[in-house]
Amino acid sequence: MKKILIIAVAILLIVSCGSKQQKHTDPMAGTGRTERTENLLASLHLIAGKGNYMFGHQDDTAYGIGWVGDDNRSDVQSVCGDKPAVIGFDLGHIELGDSVNLDGVPFSRIRKEILLHFERGGMITISWHLDNPLSGGTSWVAGSLKELETHTVESVLEGGEQHEKFLGWLDRVADFMNSLETPCGVRVPVVFRPWHEHVGSWFWWGQNHCTAEQYKALWKLTVNRFKEKGVANVLYAYSPNIAGNVSKEILMERYPGDELVDIIGYDQYCSAAEGDTVALGAYASQLDVCLSYICDAARQHGKVAALTETGYESIKSADWWTRTLMPVLDRHPVCYALVWRNAHDKPGHFYAPYPGHASANDFVSFYNHPNTLFLKDVKGLYTKK
Repeated sequence: MKKILIIAVAILLIVSCGSKQQKHTDPMAGTGRTERTENLLASLHLIAGKGNYMFGHQDDTAYGIGWVGDDNRSDVQSVCGDKPAVIGFDLGHIELGDSVNLDGVPFSRIRKEILLHFERGGMITISWHLDNPLSGGTSWVAGSLKELETHTVESVLEGGEQHEKFLGWLDRVADFMNSLETPCGVRVPVVFRPWHEHVGSWFWWGQNHCTAEQYKALWKLTVNRFKEKGVANVLYAYSPNIAGNVSKEILMERYPGDELVDIIGYDQYCSAAEGDTVALGAYASQLDVCLSYICDAARQHGKVAALTETGYESIKSADWWTRTLMPVLDRHPVCYALVWRNAHDKPGHFYAPYPGHASANDFVSFYNHPNTLFLKDVKGLYTKK
């Protein structure tokens, strides 16, 4: 039986309205963040230092294979009897004032699920696939709009033609972060992962669409605007990706600075065809090398490392969890690894098993591995260490 990781000696009730809890709600002097947010960061360092890693799944409780919007449902839980320790959500289209995100999930539902997972003791990560404020296109670069997209980052920085519009977009995200409060007024800490996968050029903030200095300025603008709006419950994750020949220098080339980053992560997906053991091995080998770069950079900068996105679409290998992914994670001090979503409306687009899937039994073995942490394994993420 897997041992439960107890992070704190004393576990405080997260949503208590007592006076002892209320004093931890306001930002701390010197950090500008709530005490629970600082405690979460300390917990992440502790988890990675013990050789454990939390399992995460995007949109886990919002929808899954054959269902959408059910209360207290999770494909992961249906397979292993436990929810992920980490759940990710995306805020794409909140900048437009829409009521649902780019995957059709109401922002009210996202807020509800974030509060519920916090009350359970789990962690939340947030990404933002926002539209292009200059071209009017999506996050992704389209051929006919490529020339405009090449200048988008420049246009949103101070002095740019889209700067004021973009500040309004940032404010909508900041307002959402500030709305993440329990009925007692306790702010829910989250990990925010903006401007991700920038080593590639598929997003308008990517490698070929702005200079390194412009990218860093975009990051600084984001963090500073959030501070101006009173956001005190956010940890920031920097997450490059693989694109061609990758070195530690390329992965860290656009690192915006220690004062603006809390987590150094990495995104990489497996794209092997069914039965292609060579490609599976190549994914594992490359992931191994790049995580060594990321973990080394995290140590040098005093940050904690994470595998911020990964997965194998349709999971075409029945033992992928224990034969491909787990051996790599076991070698690196990452605090969590998050796989992408199980789309309810896009056949084959899933990254976690569901009941009856060929990899379900192997996933249970992954769940029972002593290094993997699911919701039942994490206690006191938000309490003082």
